[in-house]
Amino acid sequence: MLSKRGSPLQVLAPEERLKHLISYSNAVEVDPSVPPKRYYRSGVEMVRMAKSYLEEGSLENAYILYMKFMILFIEKIRKHPEFASVPSGMKVENQMQLRQILPKAEELKKRLLIQYTKEYNLFLEQKNQRERELARQKSQKRLDSIVKIPSSKQSRVGEVTVVAPNLDNISYPEDYEEATSSHGCSEIEQSRPSIDRSVKPSSLMSSNLRIGLRTVKIPAKVMPMFLLLAQKNTMSNVETCGILAGKLEKHSLIITHMILPKQKGTYDSCTTVNEEEMFDYQDNNNLITIGWIHTHPTQTAFLSSVDLHTHCSYQLLMPEAIAVVCAPKYNETGFFILTPEYGLEFIQNCKSRGFHPHPTDPPLFMTADHVKVDQTAPLEVLDLR
Repeated sequence: MLSKRGSPLQVLAPEERLKHLISYSNAVEVDPSVPPKRYYRSGVEMVRMAKSYLEEGSLENAYILYMKFMILFIEKIRKHPEFASVPSGMKVENQMQLRQILPKAEELKKRLLIQYTKEYNLFLEQKNQRERELARQKSQKRLDSIVKIPSSKQSRVGEVTVVAPNLDNISYPEDYEEATSSHGCSEIEQSRPSIDRSVKPSSLMSSNLRIGLRTVKIPAKVMPMFLLLAQKNTMSNVETCGILAGKLEKHSLIITHMILPKQKGTYDSCTTVNEEEMFDYQDNNNLITIGWIHTHPTQTAFLSSVDLHTHCSYQLLMPEAIAVVCAPKYNETGFFILTPEYGLEFIQNCKSRGFHPHPTDPPLFMTADHVKVDQTAPLEVLDLR
């Protein structure tokens, strides 16, 4: 495996690599301020996304979601203070999913070990090939320092005759024969080991364990359409919010629907009500939640302290989940996420509620660079208000 610059990267042994994958999967927590029914709803979407990953052959992503699902609903959700309020029917359906997922996760684990073993063996083979090439270069340098061939067969220096050496009688290094079977030194760059891209790990869990974000594609018409639907509230200085839903396709998250649930808004907040109606629509249309959108009627586009906590629950379950903020007074639109290396964990551990101050350095949120606006993509809108 090579980095973008072509230099070799260290690859973990298969078992160690799987441990890191499981460790990453364990990073799911339950926020007591988030209703438990929302986690159960997210579980439905996690299973739906895992199925999409399997269909695309992305085993790592599917395994991570299955592991998160099991950890969330076998261990973490029971610690929620409102766990008893979850309807029994929802719990029963969740248990049925768990019984189906357990063997699937175990089978995926076996398949991943096979995949990792192939990739690790390929890495070792390429590493050995590079080491042999280096050894050949060193042998060539030693040979060049021993063998000096003059321009003529014989020359005279003073009264001393210098005769070109008999190359047949020269003692060569032991590894010279193997080394000289490869290309010459001038061809080192061209003779780097070729890389089999078919076994390259996905961006979600690469060799250096940095988590890559998939692209989120959003139709350009989302923002003007949302502002039009929110105009009445905006004129009254009341926030409006909606859900952005869609599908996973070719390792990209594509927003296809914008849903405005029943809600209650103020000048600086918006709360959804009767979410079951929205969830039923998503289930019937096989939609996953990719983010949310809301207005700041009189302010600029940013994430307030309340927005940060709201978005945290989305991003914990889907790292790519985006928060879109429309600020019509300033003609601004922002696409935001919590900073993965700091903000997400900070907000997750913050126990304050309502509007409250947060430190700004290092930043808690950032522009979502993984968002791509599609000027021609279609959009379906459902206004349940």
